[in-house]
Amino acid sequence: MITGINHITLTVKNLEESFRFYQEVLGFRPIAKWKKGSYFLAGDLWFCLIQNKNIYTDELDYTHIAFTVSEQNFEAMSSRIKHSQAKIWQENTSEGASLYFTDPNNHKLEIHASDLATRIKTAKEKPWEGLEFYV
Repeated sequence: MITGINHITLTVKNLEESFRFYQEVLGFRPIAKWKKGSYFLAGDLWFCLIQNKNIYTDELDYTHIAFTVSEQNFEAMSSRIKHSQAKIWQENTSEGASLYFTDPNNHKLEIHASDLATRIKTAKEKPWEGLEFYV
């Protein structure tokens, strides 16, 4: 049985540029760095970057990683991300404050100031077409 996320690894074109983005803009704590990769902690999450100059990106893909931020820190973090020249790839249409942006390699990321319980509560109040609950 899966009990949570063990780690996330993203392929990046430029390790130095990505390292700076994740450390300076998103505030991840660097743990290790080598010629073609690096490890960070984002809270308790183990996060890895691996360099591959032939990275593939698909602008239409909705796949993304969402990081939790507190409501109190949301505006400051949003401002930091926007001032980094990160591209905003989607406007927020869900409950809770969210900012959808890309890293320097066009990986789609999100900061979100809410949780699953709030999302479920909101969905029960205004269900999406075809929505079913299992718990």
